Amino acid sequence: MNYSAKDEVDGGPTGPPGGAAKTRRPDNTAFKQQRLPAWQPILTAGTVLPTFFIIGLIFIPIGIGIFVTSNNIREIEIDYTGTEPSSPCNKCLSPNVTSCACIINFTLEQSFEGNVFMYYGLSNFYQNHRRYVKSRDDSQLNGDPSALLNPSKECEPYRRNEDKPIAPCGAIANSMFNDTLELFLIANESDPKPIPIPLKKKGIAWWTDKNVKFRNPPGRESLQEKFKDTTKPVNWHKPVYELDPDDESNNGFINEDFIVWMRTAALPTFRKLYRLIERKDDLHPTLPAGQYFLNITYNYPVHSFDGRKRMILSTISWMGGKNPFLGIAYITIGSISFLLGVVLLVINHKYRNSSNTADITI
Repeated sequence: MNYSAKDEVDGGPTGPPGGAAKTRRPDNTAFKQQRLPAWQPILTAGTVLPTFFIIGLIFIPIGIGIFVTSNNIREIEIDYTGTEPSSPCNKCLSPNVTSCACIINFTLEQSFEGNVFMYYGLSNFYQNHRRYVKSRDDSQLNGDPSALLNPSKECEPYRRNEDKPIAPCGAIANSMFNDTLELFLIANESDPKPIPIPLKKKGIAWWTDKNVKFRNPPGRESLQEKFKDTTKPVNWHKPVYELDPDDESNNGFINEDFIVWMRTAALPTFRKLYRLIERKDDLHPTLPAGQYFLNITYNYPVHSFDGRKRMILSTISWMGGKNPFLGIAYITIGSISFLLGVVLLVINHKYRNSSNTADITI
């Protein structure tokens, strides 16, 4: 067979006489021949500069508004880890102490208006570890009787204990936060009797968690009877049906403190909602400025992993809790955009004048 340059251009030699011609040439269509209509923006000073200025003028006021709103939120943090020798909770770090209570005094410089949220915070606690996050049985937590007695293998090594299935199983449930926090107001220093602040323990969990994801085993018998063939997690002081024995709607798997803990945090330093302090009326602040003390039943150990514990009191706004980062980010992006617009405007003005001068000279 003789080589032909025409065959290469056409995509190869034609087939045998009388047969269909073979070719690798694309079809003569707009798509395959790249003749589709296209739009390409032409970036000029008249289109780019207004964009930078508009972004700056929009982002900067939004950032200032968010930043001011965040700063208006009242918040106070009380660290009660007790690692400092002068801390009232330092005595609770002794390994010989099984049950310990300590009191921390603090002062609110400004009144807290509206509903106040009490959080507990932990540091250096990695709830986002892959094996930790997977160490649970959602079927068991949803009240499935078969999963209650035969938990998932993902819960190992907290799946069974004393030849009984653990309920709730897994490392997340086993490490549940169990400090008790009580807040008192010292209304009058001359009166030694403090005023307890009412703390609401319901309404702190997500509605979908409380009513969909977490359920107690079905049946009309008591919770203790439903969990009779199971045992408590290794680190728990009491079984799951005694988390809140005075309120059946907040006991067992649907206990809201337990539900809040089971929603794992993404970062090693986090806070979780512990209690609500509701405003009684519009005439008086929820927490007036003054002297307070925090009564702590110190149960949760953090010293072994260099962690820290804290209690946070905070109000909220339309954007949530105190977080100045978003406002600073908006202000920064807006300022950079506006500054770039000014710089490009000066450069454009300078070189445009130079170009006009050169044209006149020519």
